[in-house]
Amino acid sequence: MAQYLWNRLAAGLLVVFGISVFTFALVHMIPGDPVRMMLGQKATQEQVEQVREQMGLNKPLVEQYATYITGIVQGDFGTSLKTGQPVLKEITNRFPATVKIAVSAIFIAIVVGIAMGMVAAKYKDTIVDRAVLTLATLGVSIPGYWLGLLLMLLFAVKWKWFPIAGGTGLKDLVLPAVTLGVYASTIICRLTRSGMLEVLSQDYIRTARAKGIDETIILFRHAFRNVMIPVVTVVGLQMASLLGGAVLIEQVFSWPGIGTLAIDAIFSRDFPMIQGTTLFMGIVYVSVNILIDLLYGFIDPRIDVSQQKAGA
Repeated sequence: MAQYLWNRLAAGLLVVFGISVFTFALVHMIPGDPVRMMLGQKATQEQVEQVREQMGLNKPLVEQYATYITGIVQGDFGTSLKTGQPVLKEITNRFPATVKIAVSAIFIAIVVGIAMGMVAAKYKDTIVDRAVLTLATLGVSIPGYWLGLLLMLLFAVKWKWFPIAGGTGLKDLVLPAVTLGVYASTIICRLTRSGMLEVLSQDYIRTARAKGIDETIILFRHAFRNVMIPVVTVVGLQMASLLGGAVLIEQVFSWPGIGTLAIDAIFSRDFPMIQGTTLFMGIVYVSVNILIDLLYGFIDPRIDVSQQKAGA
């Protein structure tokens, strides 16, 4: 297990390194001069060149990247061109808001998705099953930003049950969390249903039913335990994605998370902030995936994670 963990960490570091290279190259292709935007259009060319030299933006790209990655290793993500604050400080200030919305959304997705999937599997080929599949198809097809605007129109503008946008309180959290949770719940629902149908057709399930065991016990204790591995995988991927910042939804609801921070950085050509938020999202995504892989062994002790990955 220790060897497997080191291998996964090494692979994760390579992925993060690739993200840093790609992001660094991409942000330098964005049109516009970040120094000119920072100083304003009235700044003289001499002032622009002086600031560019102070920030090292006049050096070759290879040298700039070497300085950047050296700072990353030391925990220095650079300084924001827009605010003058350390990038990592700005990110850590916004990250709790992203965690709040991500955890809320994934909780909604797990509860709703698993419940709908199990109900659909139990009542296979009935009107209940078809209704659940129809809702799941709609949920995965509707664009998240459109659903967010629709919920905002109904529950915030028309009925005034919740605030429109901009806050971080419990009531402000409901609409963005539901918007994010809908998409994730549809994926979990379909996966749970297909997994449950496969498990419920196994011989040991028929034996349990023949013994007169309660159907609820069969569903939860015998069947669902064998569906947990793929469900946990999907939940982990969705959680990693949400922790990386639900960019469009945060923007729609003016939620002060990492996604909004990244969008603001792109509009203001804040190179260090763009690089920092993207790299941080990548680190979070890779870290959650490693944790999910390690979690397999705790869910089902029969699984030898290291051998499974090695064989793959």
